[in-house]
Amino acid sequence: MPNKVYENRELSWLKFNQRVLEEANDKSTPLGERLMFSSIFSSNLDEFFMVRVGSLHDSMLLDDNDRDGKTLMRPSEQLDAIFARVKELCFAHGKSFEKISSKLEVAGIKRINPDKVSKDDKAFADKYFKYEVSPFLSPLVVDSRHPFPFLNGKSVYAAAQLSSKDNEKILGIVNTSGIFDRVILFPSDDRYTIRYMLAEDLILHKLHKLFDNYTVSDKALIRVTRNADIDANEALFDHELDFRSKMSELIKKRKKLCAVRLQISKSFSEDMLSLLRKKLDIHKSQIFTEIAPLDMSFAGSLIDIMREKCSSELFYKPHTPQKSIMVDDRTPMLKQIDKRDIFLSYPYESIKPFIRLLKEAASDPTVASIKITLYRVAKNSQVVGALIDAAENGKDVLVLVELRARFDEENNIGWSERLEKSGVKVIYGPEDMKVHSKLLLITRRSGNQVKYTVQVGTGNYNEKTSALYTDVSLMTSNAEIAKDAMDVFNALSTGTLVEDAKHLLVAPLLLRQRVLDMMDNEIHKAINGEPAYVGAKLNSLTDKQLIKKLIECSEAGVKVELVIRGICCLIPGINGVTDNITVVSIVGRYLEHARFYIFGADRAAKRVYISSADFMTRNTTKRVEVACPVYDPDIKIRIIDMFETMMNDNVKARVLGKDGLYIKRTSNGNALNSQEYFYSEAVIKAEAQNEIEKKASTGSIWMKIKNFFKRRV
Repeated sequence: MPNKVYENRELSWLKFNQRVLEEANDKSTPLGERLMFSSIFSSNLDEFFMVRVGSLHDSMLLDDNDRDGKTLMRPSEQLDAIFARVKELCFAHGKSFEKISSKLEVAGIKRINPDKVSKDDKAFADKYFKYEVSPFLSPLVVDSRHPFPFLNGKSVYAAAQLSSKDNEKILGIVNTSGIFDRVILFPSDDRYTIRYMLAEDLILHKLHKLFDNYTVSDKALIRVTRNADIDANEALFDHELDFRSKMSELIKKRKKLCAVRLQISKSFSEDMLSLLRKKLDIHKSQIFTEIAPLDMSFAGSLIDIMREKCSSELFYKPHTPQKSIMVDDRTPMLKQIDKRDIFLSYPYESIKPFIRLLKEAASDPTVASIKITLYRVAKNSQVVGALIDAAENGKDVLVLVELRARFDEENNIGWSERLEKSGVKVIYGPEDMKVHSKLLLITRRSGNQVKYTVQVGTGNYNEKTSALYTDVSLMTSNAEIAKDAMDVFNALSTGTLVEDAKHLLVAPLLLRQRVLDMMDNEIHKAINGEPAYVGAKLNSLTDKQLIKKLIECSEAGVKVELVIRGICCLIPGINGVTDNITVVSIVGRYLEHARFYIFGADRAAKRVYISSADFMTRNTTKRVEVACPVYDPDIKIRIIDMFETMMNDNVKARVLGKDGLYIKRTSNGNALNSQEYFYSEAVIKAEAQNEIEKKASTGSIWMKIKNFFKRRV
């Protein structure tokens, strides 16, 4: 297959982050939200360097002939391409931030430059520095008697070229973080006006006060990004420590890994840069001069202040997750799910029914056991709270806590300890495999019967992200799906893998092959002249076997539609090869996170799955993942309608062309923002249901009216 059909994974990801930056530049996006997108662009890039660039750096050192399987690029070639592209993106980000800052100033939010201040502001800054900042700083010099200090990853430092009394050129450095606020608010006559300075800007301006025995001849802010690509599986092979203790050790180790990027705020002394490069062991190509603040995380604090003091027009109109029309607040969740499958779509609908399911199960005397997989949870997790209550109420509770969930390891270690202390059985899953599935199994005894409730989701059991990420959740009492779910938990408990399942697609042994088989079925239809279709909503597409099969689909005449938020290693639209494939990426108010797989052209007969797995090699071959079939005809049609709506989005959708570029659709006529559409739809349904409930006098009449209206909606 010609290389032009494939895109490099890392360069494709950078295109995704470019789409995030486009949202920061979008004039139709409220100004405060544009600032947040600017911050997201920056934090995305941090993680990209910590994980992907860190991994490539290690690969280059180990074997630079280990080529990318799609584009045949060596690690060093990929790094060169990444660094060149990132320099372009960082320049664009800086210009974007300047425009946003200018518009914010017009709106009454001004960032104060310490080099250009009024007399009153100078007096305030001097006093604030003297009493609130300076006492908590530890300035250091680097010379023959003072070693180069360890620079913490992602911390901002003020660096200076210092001249001693005998004209020796040395480096001065100070960490600009402390117990003081990073966003320093200045006095203002107008209570609706915000005037602020960043602490690092003030410290940089005052370096001569910190190094008063030297002459400051040059200065800049600097920030190091370190490799964070630890091999969490190391913990599995250390038999002297338990897995949780070893993970704690590995997290400490990660903080001290090699530097992969150096950001600087402006041009800096070549002598000092040379010293920094030598001490950090990085190449010139890894140094990035930034226009925007080196660490954009301050935007979150500033935005909180803006929400309190500024016009609501600076932000999106508030959206509250709505009550689902599938849920009756007057009936226990277990009983409702016994009668029919229930489907929730976040953040348009509330996660509360799922939380209620867990809380009711924790106290229901018929519930014998609860089993669940946890990957990322909220800090004050109601999910974990319900599981603890269940264990304390005598239920048999088994929780798989994935300690290797990147950057959530410490949080999950803490939760695992708390769960164990409450009597929960905590497990960690098989060796070499992260457990990324979102699966719940509740078992209860009702008379002489054993009943099951299964929940499968596309996103984490996290109340906070359920209001920010688009995900779906299916709750069912299907006994055969429950049998498969039980097999998954039995395998997780014994450190084995599921080798057979009738309904669930379980990675790593079943999911990919079943998907390939269903694609082959569509190819067979197309060859025989029948309508054929494959659709998928994913975060990323990198699995080469699946990509090859999608290409085969296109060549056979199968219509392929893909909604892919992030990485896409397949180039569509190439004549005779991928010209039957359409790829759309939606970047908007919410983070697109749900995964759907759809097979078949006949609308009524389509096979529909929801899943925790992307079409990435790590998901299909290196993780425990679950995809669940949707059998309820109403829910199936709803998912198909959602997918078709996203494919027709002409506001936040970009279409990937055969040139590898993403182009925003133009709305010739009615504008369709799929995310806003789904929220409006949820509001209309919830309001209508509230009216129906007010008028209903009996449960049976209520259900008849509800079901009738649901069909109409």
